Amino acid sequence: LVQLVESGGGSVQAGGSLRLSCAASGFTFNTYSMGWFRQAPGKEREGIALIHASGETDYSDSVRGRFTISRDNAKSVVYLQMSNLKPEDTAMYYCAADLAPLEILNMWTLTNYLGRGTQVNVSS
Repeated sequence: LVQLVESGGGSVQAGGSLRLSCAASGFTFNTYSMGWFRQAPGKEREGIALIHASGETDYSDSVRGRFTISRDNAKSVVYLQMSNLKPEDTAMYYCAADLAPLEILNMWTLTNYLGRGTQVNVSS
């Protein structure tokens, strides 16, 4: 059974940092493409970061330079280090995984393997 469990969300002031984690199980983690997307109330889902099995990464323009995605294959965990957070980063953050390479724009449509999310609130 594939499971993706996000953690690390919380409330932070603008300019602060958080590190999200997504613990994976039920599949061969080091062969999977992993990604993060988010959804704010009343807004569409937004893909923000992904890391392929090769280690290659990609980011949305909205977070490039502020967020860093990484993976620990030994622990089957993907991280999202978020720095210089802004109020517009407030959203539920989700993890995605797939054996095929994910894409930033629509990763949630490419796989059934999605986590349940962790909430991030950034106050001004």
